[in-house]
Amino acid sequence: MSRIFLIGFMGCGKTTLGHKLAARLGYPFFDLDVVLEEQAGMSIAEYFSSFGETAFRLAESEVLKNTDYPENAVISTGGGLPCFFDNMTWMKANGTVVYIKLMPKVLANRLEHGKEERPLLRHKHGDELVTFITEKLAERENFYLQAQVIADGLSLTADKLVDILNVDKAADTKL
Repeated sequence: MSRIFLIGFMGCGKTTLGHKLAARLGYPFFDLDVVLEEQAGMSIAEYFSSFGETAFRLAESEVLKNTDYPENAVISTGGGLPCFFDNMTWMKANGTVVYIKLMPKVLANRLEHGKEERPLLRHKHGDELVTFITEKLAERENFYLQAQVIADGLSLTADKLVDILNVDKAADTKL
């Protein structure tokens, strides 16, 4: 196999699935948000509010490209990471990119609790949250859909993803 990059909107399950997939494969797991927090010495929310989104996106891209990954690894990315600079192209050149796709209402339900840790969502509730997610997803979807594997996040398990990744990687896979 190789490096597996998990992408998708916040709340789609990248970290949870990433841990399970890495354990299933016996690969190390990297959560790029955690790596960035460790390097910056502060939380993503603190970094975002201290330096702004532009600085955060630059730092996030640097962490993606400068982390020393082993040949086989599972890497969970931030939700916006594929949409900036050449990050998506870089990930595709350095591994297999899996987009965990979920509908906005499902994402909103998952994100309703724990919004304080997510700077872009902090003051949004109910329909406003669903509208925000729908609009952001519309902006990001063109990037997300460049992934080699597109998987339905509602029914995705680590075992199912292992099976999907064993198919011919030369062809794009839609699930």
